[in-house]
Amino acid sequence: MEEPFETSAVQGVLHRPETANGHGLALTHGAGSDCRAPLLAGVARAFETAGYLVLRYNLPYRRERPKGPPFPAGAARDREGIELAVRAVRELVPGRLFLGGHSYGGRQSAMLAAARPEIAEALLLLSYPLHPPRDPSNRRTAFFPELHMPALFVHGTSDPFGSLEELRDAMALISARTDLVPVEGAAHDLRRAPGLALELIERLEALGGS
Repeated sequence: MEEPFETSAVQGVLHRPETANGHGLALTHGAGSDCRAPLLAGVARAFETAGYLVLRYNLPYRRERPKGPPFPAGAARDREGIELAVRAVRELVPGRLFLGGHSYGGRQSAMLAAARPEIAEALLLLSYPLHPPRDPSNRRTAFFPELHMPALFVHGTSDPFGSLEELRDAMALISARTDLVPVEGAAHDLRRAPGLALELIERLEALGGS
């Protein structure tokens, strides 16, 4: 069941499963989108069907502006918003909590996890933006050696923000367990990812200590 979710600090859509397994997923969007993104909705509904309570939520910059990308100066505040969303889910589930995001949302979630490894059991990183398109030397991996939380990467084979080979090399910098689900033919939007939901859930649960 989907219902609007809004507090003074968190805004999004809550998915309550008919048969709950006691676990939760906090899931957020990429730079040009919001919590209504089809990718997030599809993944959230799949996890809900599997028994997870899911909160797909807007980052602080999107709560302030309905359109436009985030500003670099606001990244720390976006990470604070992620932490508040996690707290909201923690209040609703007694079990494990997974932290996920698409592109920019995944990057900020991973940066928060590097600083706060106790905040969740594992990361679900959809289309991690390894580098800007056509600028492979500008890697967004400086914090990877400090990331001690298991992470599942889901990445399209045609993603201009990083190839599978580049991503595998970057994943080797992470000391925690990692896994990679390639999505054949997919670009950065990962439109086919919800169709792989069962595999994503199984692999994420394996990383998170199911």
